[in-house]
Amino acid sequence: MPIRIVDAFTDRPFTGNPAGVLLLDAFPDDERLQRVALEVNHAETAFAHPLPEGGAADWALRWFTPATEVDMCGHATLATAHVLHATGAHEGPVRFATRSGVLGATPEADGSITLDFPTAPLTPVEVPAGVAEALGAEPLVAFDTGPKVGDLVLELADEKTLRSLAPDHRALAAFSERGIIATARAEDPARGYDFVSRCFFPRIGIDEDPVTGSAHTALAPFWSERLGRPDLTGLQASPRSGRVRTRLRGDRTLLNGRAVVVIEGELLV
Repeated sequence: MPIRIVDAFTDRPFTGNPAGVLLLDAFPDDERLQRVALEVNHAETAFAHPLPEGGAADWALRWFTPATEVDMCGHATLATAHVLHATGAHEGPVRFATRSGVLGATPEADGSITLDFPTAPLTPVEVPAGVAEALGAEPLVAFDTGPKVGDLVLELADEKTLRSLAPDHRALAAFSERGIIATARAEDPARGYDFVSRCFFPRIGIDEDPVTGSAHTALAPFWSERLGRPDLTGLQASPRSGRVRTRLRGDRTLLNGRAVVVIEGELLV
């Protein structure tokens, strides 16, 4: 069973967000999928197999963290699409059947891939008591992202505050179904990005995610409304870092980025 480690939302190895990718003939039982994801031990491992021609989707796709299966994952979807195109397993746009519906991935002429994801609904909520202490900064506003994403978006005062966060991950796990998306306006848009973010998911076994595609389905509408533009670039300011280009199209959000395979191997058991 071939297995690949792919760095997503980057064009340089050892940056962006690494994901395991396995192309299968069919899904084995859930326990085996979870054990493989635990062994890979990256934020997500993606498992995909081809579907019969003529249906609504081309490939079935599932994502597992080391601890659990998740409903949506952007970087592992990008990584899977990259492997499909790089290996010749699929040509042109690909449709994935997932727990979040059919998700599209289209290869672009410049070598990047554009993902078509549902836009997360944003509902203003009160800043939860205690979240400032757990995060290490006082949020300006808070938004719920709905059941598909399951995060709490917290806007911070500035980029410097966001970059200096050193949260209490265990305490943060109490404040949302999946995790916390901290974000701020870019200090200097001339650097090539419009907003910054960091994402913390201790509840599902990921203290800080390097680059989170699914979070940008909430960040895109959040910042497009404030900046007055549908096309933006986000920088996820984790230690590995990565950029996500976003385009807001109503109830769909397009996420564009690159990926690079860094390890190819074989699962022996």
